[in-house]
Amino acid sequence: MKLDDLPTPCLVLDRRRLARNLERMASAVAMLGVALRPHMKTAKSADVARLALPDGGGVTVSTVAEAEYFLAHGFGDIILGAAITPQKLDQVARLNAAGGQIKVVTDDTDMAAAIARHPGRVDALIELDCGEGRSGIGADDAALEAIANQLGDRLAGVFAHAGHSYAARDRAALTAIAMRERHDAAGAARRLRDAGHDCPIVSIGSSPTALIPGDAGGITEIRPGVYMFGDLFQAEIGTHGREDIAVTVLASVIGRRPAERRLLVDAGSLALSRDRSTETTAHDCGFGLVLDAGGEPSLGESRVVRVWQEHGLVQLAHGSVEGFAIGGRLRIAPNHTCLTSAAHDRYYVVDGGDEVVAVWPRINGW
Repeated sequence: MKLDDLPTPCLVLDRRRLARNLERMASAVAMLGVALRPHMKTAKSADVARLALPDGGGVTVSTVAEAEYFLAHGFGDIILGAAITPQKLDQVARLNAAGGQIKVVTDDTDMAAAIARHPGRVDALIELDCGEGRSGIGADDAALEAIANQLGDRLAGVFAHAGHSYAARDRAALTAIAMRERHDAAGAARRLRDAGHDCPIVSIGSSPTALIPGDAGGITEIRPGVYMFGDLFQAEIGTHGREDIAVTVLASVIGRRPAERRLLVDAGSLALSRDRSTETTAHDCGFGLVLDAGGEPSLGESRVVRVWQEHGLVQLAHGSVEGFAIGGRLRIAPNHTCLTSAAHDRYYVVDGGDEVVAVWPRINGW
């Protein structure tokens, strides 16, 4: 089966680029002397996880549905990275009773108490805020020990995510964020141990900060995720190059507007997402950078400039629409691969060419 045989729009995953991205991150994390616990919220695929962890290991997920899926595919050591609610504890406990080692996170004393009194085994990490301002408590917050006291022997460690690293635009700013992430997590773990608590897991991670060399003393693991596939935004902030983007959307030309040098394609907001993250960077790629059918940047800065539900409007950077037949194929690199991939249920895998060498399903939903 060739790419020309596929229904559009669909996701194309270049296994060669994926392997290169996985090796780069594995080497960087090994240099830090910590374990790699990849976040599977981007890929949501056991096939990708097996490549990311050829010798086995733990994974991070975002939903209980993902935890159930990865447990069923042989990955038992799991951190559920989105804060847990009481209603989900029964399901997590059932999965643990079936052989899982699923750990949850919380930053709330009441939730910690609910975890501790649940009759099923559910261990938890305390979530820290190291600057993003989304969730978690400060490493010096008095609530740290209060939550630990509520958890008791259910305490598994501490958990931080420097999501604000995405706002960094130079190496110095990114390094400062990475160092604070490590400092806060290691410091919180020391506080807990000094107070008499076990704190075996000190877990941090984002793809940009994981690649920063330097002192990672006191950290036990790192949880990058988007590095596997990459996207235009990560390329803009320097996590990788555009040539490393492993996932694209295959689309078909469904209309031509010669006077404006514009094409209509059958990939709209549902297939691409409405993410405009590159709008805040030096190179605004609209709703996605348009590549040729082979996934190469021969069309320059051609981009999707507008999306409807099932339509995308492509502005060509040069040339005319005459070279694009109705039904012709293009590939679109995404701004945010996590959101783009979420609309699809499978990857059509290539290995640097147009031959589809595998079809890998992915888990969606909650």
